[in-house]
Amino acid sequence: MIGFNFSEYKNEGKDKSTFEQLLNIFQQLLLIFAGNVSEALSYLSDLDRQYQLTDDKYGIADFIDDLKKQGYISEEKQDGELTLTAKTERNIRKQSLEEIFGKLKRAKSSGNHRSPHKGTSDENSSDVRAFQFGDNLDQISMTESIRNAQINNGLGDDLVIFEKDLEVTDRESNIQTSTVLMIDISHSMILYGEDRITPAKKVALAMAEIIRTRYPKDTLDIIVFGNDAWQIQLKDIPYLEVGPFHTNTVAGLELAMDLLRRRKTKNKQIFMITDGKPTCLKEGINYYKNSFGLDRKIVNKTLNIAAQAKRLKIPITTFMIATDPYLKKFVHEFTEVNQGRAYYSNLDGLGGFVLEDFERNRRKNVK
Repeated sequence: MIGFNFSEYKNEGKDKSTFEQLLNIFQQLLLIFAGNVSEALSYLSDLDRQYQLTDDKYGIADFIDDLKKQGYISEEKQDGELTLTAKTERNIRKQSLEEIFGKLKRAKSSGNHRSPHKGTSDENSSDVRAFQFGDNLDQISMTESIRNAQINNGLGDDLVIFEKDLEVTDRESNIQTSTVLMIDISHSMILYGEDRITPAKKVALAMAEIIRTRYPKDTLDIIVFGNDAWQIQLKDIPYLEVGPFHTNTVAGLELAMDLLRRRKTKNKQIFMITDGKPTCLKEGINYYKNSFGLDRKIVNKTLNIAAQAKRLKIPITTFMIATDPYLKKFVHEFTEVNQGRAYYSNLDGLGGFVLEDFERNRRKNVK
C-alpha cells in the first residue's frame, strides 16, 4: 500500500487471548486508516491470510462479532456501516500512552507536577527520594530513613543515621500548565513511502491521556495545520488524514498563541510536530505558496511569529521529522529566536522525545 511501510508481524502477546491480540492490531490499523473500520478489518484479514493470526477455532468473523458484542464497534441500521464507539477511542488513547510512555525509563520518584521550586500550594506526595541540600526537615520520611540506616549501618543498640540514609517525602506543585500541540497535515507527511501522520496521531493521543490521568488540572489544545490551521477535539484525532496541503506554519503558530492567550495559567508552551519547511502564507483571501527551497518572505514571517511568542514567554519545542541540512539550519535559527528547543527525531523515537520534553518543560517552567 502506497504511503505505509509494514514490517512482519511478530506475536509478542502469547499470554493474551486471540481476541486481545487481534484487538491490538486492529486499533493500530484504525489510526493508519483514519478510523475507517471497514478498511482496517479488510487489511486485518489480509494480515491473517499472510501470517495466520487466527486458527480453526477462532476466525476473523468471530473477532468482528466479539467487537460488536463488547461495544468496540457499532453497525448503522440504515446502511450497515461499521463505526467506532467511544469505548474504542478511549482504548486507542490508553494503548498509545502505554506504547509510547510505558517504554520510557521512569525516574525513581515519578509523581505528578514535580517542581524545582516550592510553590504556594505544595502538598506532600506519596513519592520518596534521597535527601538533598535545601530540603526542609519536616519532609524527612523517618520510616524510610531509619530502615536505610539499619541496612547500611547495622542493627546495633545505638543506631546512627547519616545524611546518605535520609529520604524525604517529595512535594507536588499544583501550578497548572497549558500546552498546545501542533500537527502538520501537509501532503509531505505521507510522501516518500513513509507514514508520518500515524506516529503524530499516537503522540497526540498519548499526551491527551497522560494529561487527563496524571495532570487533570492542565489543559491541552490540539491543532492541525496545512494551508490553514484549525483546532480539533480529542475525539477527532483517530480520524485525521493528510490533505493536499502546503505548510502554513505561521497560521498554526498564530492560532496556538491565540488559544494560549485565553488560558489563565502562568505556564504555557507549544509543541510542533512537522516534517517540512514552511511553504505557505495567507494574504487576505489568497495564498502565497512556494515549495522550492526556503522562501525568504515565508521564513521571515515565521521567525517574526517565533519572536512574538518569546515576548509572551511561550516556548516552542519543534520536533522535526527531517534531517536535510538546510532545514536543520532553519529550525536552528527559528529555535534561537524563540529560545525554545528543537529535536530532529526519527519516527520510532518521536513519542519518547515529545513526552520526555513535556515533563522536562513542566519542571523547568514552574517558578
